[in-house]
Amino acid sequence: MTRRFAIFAAPGTGSADDAAVLLRDKAEQWLGRSAAGDPVTPTVPAGWTRGAVDAMTADARRYGFHGTLKPPFRLAEGRTAEELDAALARFAAGTATVSVPNLTLACLGAFFALVPGAEAPGLHALADEVVKGFDDFRAPATDAELARRKPGSLTPRQRELLGAWGYPYVLDEFRFHLTLTDRIPVPERPEVERVLGDWFAASLGATVPVDALALFLEAEPGAPLTLYAVHQLQPAAAARQGVEISDREGAR
Repeated sequence: MTRRFAIFAAPGTGSADDAAVLLRDKAEQWLGRSAAGDPVTPTVPAGWTRGAVDAMTADARRYGFHGTLKPPFRLAEGRTAEELDAALARFAAGTATVSVPNLTLACLGAFFALVPGAEAPGLHALADEVVKGFDDFRAPATDAELARRKPGSLTPRQRELLGAWGYPYVLDEFRFHLTLTDRIPVPERPEVERVLGDWFAASLGATVPVDALALFLEAEPGAPLTLYAVHQLQPAAAARQGVEISDREGAR
């Protein structure tokens, strides 16, 4: 089976928080699509064309607005999408909402993304739990999949993580980011940074909740990722109660 699933943070998806919804709306207008299939207003920055934005967001648009928690993976033999979705629902029912503090625009290597502008231990802990807790649903990475990560360009620690978890940027190498562009040539970066800073001005500096976990589906290689399911995280008190119930029932 070639389809893949991923567990993402998708601020504003399944949320009633005004700051998160505004961020999602602006990001989907920028990328030109909604992974949930919702209509998107075809708006672009002043002086830009849709074609120009599409050219620099091809991969970002295919993935949709998201922050990776568990990267795309094929299901392990004997596992089903329904089992994965049910497990994610149980996990979310016992897990507290976290936040992306002081949202900041950054250039990560050669692409632009929105990142936390302050320490976010709750967000990092959530990512660690998701990576570890759902790994029994992941089929082992093939040699071709490992090779696509260009292990020769990775640090020894990143190669170790790639071998163990199928992805090099997890656990201590994790950095949460909401991808906005593909790789941008160096001469174009100042202008792209200016445009993105203006486009997301209302969200920069805000603290945005991650109050749901989104299960995304890639139906076949190269297909746009789509929202398969969304599960609400809980306020802290409700999350503690949910963990106790899940433990008693043996669901976790």
